[in-house]
Amino acid sequence: MFRDRLRERREGGADHYRMRQKLVSIGDDYWIENDRGERVYKVDGKALRLRQTLIFEDARGAELVKIQERMLHVRDTMEIEDRAGNRVATVKKALITPLRDRWTVKVADGPDLEVKGNILDHEYTIGDGRDKAAEVSKKWFRVADTYGVEVAPGQDPVVILAVTVVLDTMAHPER
Repeated sequence: MFRDRLRERREGGADHYRMRQKLVSIGDDYWIENDRGERVYKVDGKALRLRQTLIFEDARGAELVKIQERMLHVRDTMEIEDRAGNRVATVKKALITPLRDRWTVKVADGPDLEVKGNILDHEYTIGDGRDKAAEVSKKWFRVADTYGVEVAPGQDPVVILAVTVVLDTMAHPER
């Protein structure tokens, strides 16, 4: 089913991932699969911490980036850091959102990104205004709590997928 729907979208060399939150887990763990159904990344939610911390790992358990909530900011903010603690990206929710949620992504060594669409329903794009870096859609699946991420060629899939995890975490705080 996943492969059939993605077969139509493969033109252009984009990478495709399936994100599914585990329904029963301690500390909110996610597995991210590629379009062949292989587990390629794990997001490990660290339980019992003062602030929300997520560790983004490869399939072998090696830490790639750390995602942390920033507590003393006026707006909802989460940072993505590399293993050395350097900021890779900062995701912020806009202060004024009259019709829908607005999000910005400040990338440390690249163009800033904006998120457009419906975050709550997992139907949105991430881009820099001219080019689309990724598209997220739940329509590609019939399974509950599953959505796809199409990462454009030339984009870092770890950064894009980490941003997607941050958006999901911030938009659904009740999980």
